[in-house]
Amino acid sequence: MRYQVEHRTLYRYDTPVIQSQQLLHMMPRETPFQQSVSCTLVCNPQLAEQSRHLDFFGNHNDYVTILIPHQSLQVTSRFQVEVSPRPTMDAFIQSPAWEQLQAMLQSQGAQHIEATRYMYSTVKVKSSEALASFARTCFTPQRPLLEAAMALTQQIYREFEFDPQATDVATPLDEVLNGKRGVCQDFAHVMIGAMRSLGLACRYVSGYILTHPPKGQPRLIGADASHAWVSVYCPVYGWVDFDPTNNCLVQHEHITVAWGRDFSDVSPMRGVVLGGGQQQLNVSVTVTPLEYALT
Repeated sequence: MRYQVEHRTLYRYDTPVIQSQQLLHMMPRETPFQQSVSCTLVCNPQLAEQSRHLDFFGNHNDYVTILIPHQSLQVTSRFQVEVSPRPTMDAFIQSPAWEQLQAMLQSQGAQHIEATRYMYSTVKVKSSEALASFARTCFTPQRPLLEAAMALTQQIYREFEFDPQATDVATPLDEVLNGKRGVCQDFAHVMIGAMRSLGLACRYVSGYILTHPPKGQPRLIGADASHAWVSVYCPVYGWVDFDPTNNCLVQHEHITVAWGRDFSDVSPMRGVVLGGGQQQLNVSVTVTPLEYALT
């Protein structure tokens, strides 16, 4: 499948901003299942400086500076990617028992250096006995790792309610676990924290997902949103992605932008401004199969 993605971020300020410096994660990654076809980044007001490089996790970072005084800032990322189908659960029959991987990561961490980046607590995802206990209902003795991860995906989907009003980016993870309400970011953090609390490696993935309009209705422009899911380390297969919000193994309708330890490593846009006062944020995202892409 080929997709066109447009992600538009608009800030409006009460008073003029004299200078703005922003860090953006808005360009897609290259993966074995995803290739970038084209990508552009447009800013209004015009940029004074822009630089792009790969960060510690291999994500595309854009550093931008705006020096023109402004009371609104619009950043638009527009790109096309080709996404290939990934293996299904039937292909993962050689997944080791999760305890085997746990012991391997503890004793042979130097041989799995990429995975060890995603094993430990962060400010947003702190390991805890409560999270470990939540995970153990799925990670039963000698259960294959990826089978248990799929079961945990399903458990979060069943027990948690999607509620955009219940949390924000600062809501503590233990509050999400107790309230069992939130959004895709929260559900990804819960799964990551649960697996790390068992000594396993799990990373946060940000991107987009194709949504399907009701039958007979047109695809809405700007009605999609950023999405988040998780990637589980399995030495036999590498990294395998699960989406607890949608109760699925990630396939060809997910588009990957960035990954890290938690949301703070991959937020689409963050920075500092001089001036501005109070601000209002509006974000619109459109994910379109290429055959329906707007020109």
